[in-house]
Amino acid sequence: MLDFLLTSDAIMALITLTFLEIILGIDNIVFISIAANKLPEEQRGKATNIGLLLAMAQRIILLFFVSFLVGLSEPFYTFKSSWLTAAISWQAIILFVGGLFLIYKSTSEIREKVETPSHDEDNVKSKVIKSLSQAITQILIIDFIFSVDSILTAVGMTNGLHPNSNYTLILMIIAVIISIAVMIGFANPIRKFIDKNPSMQILGLAFLILIGFMLITEAAHLSHTEFFGKSVGAIPKGYLYFAIAFSLFVEFLNHRTTKKKS
Repeated sequence: MLDFLLTSDAIMALITLTFLEIILGIDNIVFISIAANKLPEEQRGKATNIGLLLAMAQRIILLFFVSFLVGLSEPFYTFKSSWLTAAISWQAIILFVGGLFLIYKSTSEIREKVETPSHDEDNVKSKVIKSLSQAITQILIIDFIFSVDSILTAVGMTNGLHPNSNYTLILMIIAVIISIAVMIGFANPIRKFIDKNPSMQILGLAFLILIGFMLITEAAHLSHTEFFGKSVGAIPKGYLYFAIAFSLFVEFLNHRTTKKKS
């Protein structure tokens, strides 16, 4: 197990996944803050911390559930036609639907942030919260909505890293724990940084589109899909890591250039 966690692929996956979990969790932090701020001053910190810890537990449970479904790799139906062949399994279905969901969710979020950036915040502000239990319930509902793309991102980044799915599950759990711990400790500084640099969140959503496309091709590869006699190959994870690292480097240069001009 330790040998796997110390491999370059596992370390790159952990760093990239933790970064994406934090970037994707910014909206979560904002909404949790809005919900907690409706409580008396002495209860706000408690509501935020309890909410984030329960959110971590919720995500780990979802990871077990999704990983179990992804592990069902035996095909239960084979489709054959003159131009398309596919051996359909639950693993392929989960990855394919998850990829479509990430692409849809990411493009919708990018469009919403560009056109109506305060839409979601206004919805949360309009909800009435009178007690700590109500605030925590609201936080859990908010987190569940954001957990789906987070879990699918984790599956997409780690699927196929190791033949033993338990190893990749542990890697995903570690990334979730680290990201939640960072959000608990540095929620406000991270939120302020993203407010000053909103392009970072757009960049994170753009990465989700890449991961969604990768999940779709992975589903086609694992189901041995053939189009007109040509089989679909898997996209190497290294391409994704390079795209993310290059994009972050360009964003860093852009940030430095803008800072110097100001």
